[in-house]
Amino acid sequence: MSDPVWYSVQLVGGCGALYFGAEWLVRGAARIASNMGISPVVVGLTLVSLGTSAPELVVGIAAALEDKVGVLMGNVMGSNLANIGLILGATAVIRPLAVADRVISRDVPIMVLITIFVYPLVLDYQVDLADGVILLVLVIVYVAFTFRTAEEDLSEFREQTDALGGDVEDPEGKRGILGDVGLVVAGAIGLAFGGKAIVDGASELAQVMGVSQEMIGLTIVAVGTSLPELVTSIVAAARRQTDIAVGNIVGSNIFNLTAVLGTSALVRDLTVDPSILARQLPAVLVLSLLVWPVTASAKRVRRSEGLLLMFAYFGFMVWITLGT
Repeated sequence: MSDPVWYSVQLVGGCGALYFGAEWLVRGAARIASNMGISPVVVGLTLVSLGTSAPELVVGIAAALEDKVGVLMGNVMGSNLANIGLILGATAVIRPLAVADRVISRDVPIMVLITIFVYPLVLDYQVDLADGVILLVLVIVYVAFTFRTAEEDLSEFREQTDALGGDVEDPEGKRGILGDVGLVVAGAIGLAFGGKAIVDGASELAQVMGVSQEMIGLTIVAVGTSLPELVTSIVAAARRQTDIAVGNIVGSNIFNLTAVLGTSALVRDLTVDPSILARQLPAVLVLSLLVWPVTASAKRVRRSEGLLLMFAYFGFMVWITLGT
């Protein structure tokens, strides 16, 4: 079937499946971990942050398995651009965002350093098995460091679970272990089907429209897989838990560059289009660097700074598009 309407339906349906799949997986796994006596702050700083990047991870693996690397690379770059410029910027416009000290002093610098570190890995225009292993080691080190500093972030975690739409603990015992397991299974199924639908729909739509897979991944797929970050940030801002929005986005960008690229590279060597190195990765780096002074100024992201991030995002998207 070569119907662009059907491919568009696949994309929209896939994004919906990814959103609900990620949310169910995070909620169910967090409750199971809490019931098993695992520290809730550890669950939040690892599972919840990785959970909002689960759509990108699933799309990456599916794209690698089907040798549609253009969608994968465009999605990673586009998601990081959308997280900072579109989601963080729009959320700050809705409500100025307070930023926790740990985000300014630890997470933002780590995000910037990892973005810089990706440069030498892709200079040969591929991310191979060795590169993937290096990236996965980086994310393991980051998670281990998070474990060591978990106690100081306990209050932030409790706010983050609220922002995701529910409590981790179930003091009334109304949700049994079977219900939590069911959420995890349903979430995993939703992610699997959503990831395949997005990859198939995006690839075919790119072919019909005569545009590259990288461009579809950079735009439509990237915004779709960023839905968990978008919802989390907007809900956090609405509930005046504004520092959560920044921490969630920064953590997601770290996982995208390490866990998503690294895991996908284990499936097959990833070919890097020249436009990634020439325009997309530089745009990600500049926006990442911009987050540092924006968040450090008065420890908040003002509405004017949110508008700046949004203008920067759309400006970079035009610049990238003109270069393809």
